[in-house]
Amino acid sequence: MLNTLDHWHKTRLGLVVFAVVEAGATYGFASLAIDRGSFWWYLLTLLFLVGTLQNIVHLFGSYFHGSRRKN
Repeated sequence: MLNTLDHWHKTRLGLVVFAVVEAGATYGFASLAIDRGSFWWYLLTLLFLVGTLQNIVHLFGSYFHGSRRKN
């Protein structure tokens, strides 16, 4: 099951879905971090922000460089 999810995550649609979900989580954790001021909320915000940016970079890379994965 995890292999199927990993394979789907590497598709363009998977990258978009994961980027949107992680962006929403980033927004939520940033809101909590500002409201509560806890280091842990800021850390979770940073982790999800990095994940969101990674997915966006991979998505743009797949459009500019095409799919390099061989089946």
